[in-house]
Amino acid sequence: MITTITSSQDPRLNPLRLGERQLTTIAQRRSTLAAGRFIAEGDLVVARALAAGCKPEVVLCDGEQANRFATDITALGGQCLTADIDIRREATGLGVPLSALGVFFRPTPLTQLEVLEHATRVIVAEAIDNPSNIGAIVRCATGLGWNGLICDTTSADPLSRRALRVSMGAAFNLRFARSNDISETLKTLQGRGYTVLALTPNSSATELTKVSLQQNAPRALVFGSERAGLSQLALEASDIQVRIEMNPAIDSLNVAAAAAIACYALR
Repeated sequence: MITTITSSQDPRLNPLRLGERQLTTIAQRRSTLAAGRFIAEGDLVVARALAAGCKPEVVLCDGEQANRFATDITALGGQCLTADIDIRREATGLGVPLSALGVFFRPTPLTQLEVLEHATRVIVAEAIDNPSNIGAIVRCATGLGWNGLICDTTSADPLSRRALRVSMGAAFNLRFARSNDISETLKTLQGRGYTVLALTPNSSATELTKVSLQQNAPRALVFGSERAGLSQLALEASDIQVRIEMNPAIDSLNVAAAAAIACYALR
């Protein structure tokens, strides 16, 4: 069912007027008991959210995307709204309104063990608080065959507006959990047969091209913050410290760039 909106003040548009912090608090986004809602921007992200079974509250579309998504939105219990470009611009505050913009309820969070039950290639993020970096890591990880993500409670939310935009909705295809204690998480991984590889620019670390792993052995890559890198606890809890050989005049790579290189080399 498609509902045509004729006024930008229509109360059915109210969820789309809320900011991200109103839809879900920082505490909710970073909790192991995540709650609230998330924003899907653009037809591609909306399509991937619907394909993943995420429950929509309301999705505002142009005519073409409304016809495309209406059946799925209605089947999942949401409202499919359409309006002309001026109403969509006024209601959303976007100078160039997107062809589809949706507010979805956050899915039930997974536990770490639920992620690890189906994963052999896992990314662990410690203190990566920039959502663009998390989104880029998610996108390259899924594209290169990594199938699990565990973030500590100080890392950005993979379902945040900016992270989803950067990952182009790839987060819906990557099983994800939160960790309250990264060192315990790494011990859990090791106990389940994973080789834990910590990425660091330290000169004493093993150069990436010299790391040798059995082809089918499960593995986990651990990445830290842009400025401080991994904590000493995370470095000490890993099996191998790994560095990417680079120009000695440059101290480090952007974490998303490092993740892309390492995900490819150690996939």
